[in-house]
Amino acid sequence: MSTVAIATRNQIRLLKRAGALLGVTAVLLGNGAALLGAEEPKPPAQQVYKTIGKRQLTLDLDYPPDWKPADKRPAILFFFGGGWTGGTPGQFRPQAEYFAKRGLVCARADYRLRLRDKVRPDKCVEDAISAMRWMRSHAALLGVDPNRIVASGGSAGGHLAACTFFAEGINAPGDDQSVSPKPNALILYNPVLNMVALRGGDADDLVTGLDDEMLKRISPLLHVGKEAPRTLLIDGTKDQFNSEIREFVQKSKTLGAPVEAWFAEGQPHAFFNVSPWLGKTTEQADEFLCRIGYLGKEPKVPLPTRASFAHSGNAKK
Repeated sequence: MSTVAIATRNQIRLLKRAGALLGVTAVLLGNGAALLGAEEPKPPAQQVYKTIGKRQLTLDLDYPPDWKPADKRPAILFFFGGGWTGGTPGQFRPQAEYFAKRGLVCARADYRLRLRDKVRPDKCVEDAISAMRWMRSHAALLGVDPNRIVASGGSAGGHLAACTFFAEGINAPGDDQSVSPKPNALILYNPVLNMVALRGGDADDLVTGLDDEMLKRISPLLHVGKEAPRTLLIDGTKDQFNSEIREFVQKSKTLGAPVEAWFAEGQPHAFFNVSPWLGKTTEQADEFLCRIGYLGKEPKVPLPTRASFAHSGNAKK
């Protein structure tokens, strides 16, 4: 073999070797974060879901530690309580942090309030529906399965969560109405379910300015049907809304709707916010999510306590 032929063969070998090295380099550059074990970047922990004038309404998000963009995880959207008048998304932070560790993408919605925004409960419902639509339409961004979104909340927030399924014909002007706001499951902590019953009572001031038609529209108790999603209601037997919650459960069961309830004996309204009930009610919600296939039973993580949350340095009143 001539010297020229040997040289040519050696050059070809070198070119092939260089090409292989370049290919490996490209793989390393393209997938460096995964190869090095680095976490893939998560979307921002706060997202604006609606803007009204200068008011930006946000979702605070908690992601599972092993979250990936290609995930299709179940999600839960929490609405805080406060009589449609006050409150902050910090109320459900302990539950959101817990369920994020369990594998759910968790969101906590801000919404317009009477004290800050001079609105009535119908506008709070409108915001809750907008938030649910945003979650579903941005499921791919959040790594969420759009067909496994839970709405949850306590007291007035429980009312808002229920209304995302039961209240019809309430839409913000900028909403994409082709996107359904209806959750696939509900977890409701001592929710207000009959707004009509507030008329003429101690809470009459909360519904002043709303006509009877609107009160009926935003009263989930009046719209119970067998098409309701899997639902868990959590309440104390001394809650002032216990009778309407029991009526909701009974009507649902009579119609064949998949609704269940857990009652804490002797406990008043909003009992779930304090230990030991914060942990016990979170455990009930966890078991419910296992029953409907949104969570696996293992691995469990420590249940939240108000004390541990308060010492995290991130608590909001």
